[in-house]
Amino acid sequence: MTQPPPAEIGMPVDKVDTPALLIEMAPFERNLRLMADRARELGVALRPHAKMHKSPEIAALQIALGAAGQCCQKLSEAEVLVEGGTEDVFVSNQVVGVRKIERLVNLANKAKISVCVDDQTNLAELSTAAATQAANLDVLVEIDVGSGRCGVRHSQDAVTLARAIDQSEHLTFAGLQAYHGGAQHIREHTKRRAAIMSAADKVRATKAALDSSGISCSKVTGAGTGSFEFEGETGAWDEFQCGSYAFMDADYGRNLMEDGRNFTTFEQSLFVLATVMSQPEDGLAVIDAGLKAIAVDSGYAVPHDLPDVEYVGASDEHGKLTLGSGTPLLSVGDKIRLVPGHCDPTVNLHDWYVCVRDGVVENVWPIAARGAVF
Repeated sequence: MTQPPPAEIGMPVDKVDTPALLIEMAPFERNLRLMADRARELGVALRPHAKMHKSPEIAALQIALGAAGQCCQKLSEAEVLVEGGTEDVFVSNQVVGVRKIERLVNLANKAKISVCVDDQTNLAELSTAAATQAANLDVLVEIDVGSGRCGVRHSQDAVTLARAIDQSEHLTFAGLQAYHGGAQHIREHTKRRAAIMSAADKVRATKAALDSSGISCSKVTGAGTGSFEFEGETGAWDEFQCGSYAFMDADYGRNLMEDGRNFTTFEQSLFVLATVMSQPEDGLAVIDAGLKAIAVDSGYAVPHDLPDVEYVGASDEHGKLTLGSGTPLLSVGDKIRLVPGHCDPTVNLHDWYVCVRDGVVENVWPIAARGAVF
């Protein structure tokens, strides 16, 4: 059961129930505009990744700024987006199993849907289901460009799959999925760039193999918040899949720019609002945001605008903060903001976004695809 929202429109932010997921609207909107502008300047389409925000409302804002549609990792996310009004969704992942494939093809009768393949058996199942339901489905061949996850390893395997897609009456070969997830958090700028240059070589080799086989590749899609400038530089990609740029998180903030500074291209706009629930001894405060409110896979959250305060431990419902000697006293009932280590899984822990502008709740949006992992 979805919980009631922790805030009401018009409420001062210090009255919001905690733990709550806040969007500061001004930097959030600047982030959206900046990415839309950069994609246009680079001559690349933008298809933001909804696995991060899981929200039809945010998808609509991105599309209004010129995005081609949305991509997501899970079929259930795609279903929520389409139900919420998104008309063009790319499931940038494999969809495997009879029941899931039936759902995917059903969805393709409601919106423009595309999906990845890297396996002949899976492709045959997609073809059969699409024919059975007289649906048309765009299919992209995923190539491994460095992440070591899904994707064919050899150009000729991509050619074989593309040819089979072209031979299916209800499937259309729509290009290549070439996303280097592992490059997004390579800290050093030169090493991050080198990883994408290597990925670009693999993209070009695959496109050359397709071309020599008489197969046209209309699109290469990929790139993320940590690397899109490099993909844009190569000219090998036609579409960006950046997601985290809208919110940012502490882990992206640890990436380095060319001048050695921390990554500041986009602003932090997502925060977990927490309340001090105990201060049992000097130098220690306990807050109500633990493992069930903030993901810790990329490290602990960082207290915002409290440089002498460190989040040092998390259990299910508690977070422990150590307070430096120069820290103003935190009293029971005080509220603080935390920058999540990783925005994507943190979002998936909450039912609502509390949208704040100038210290006042402007809107409350459901995180409609929360838990959509199937």
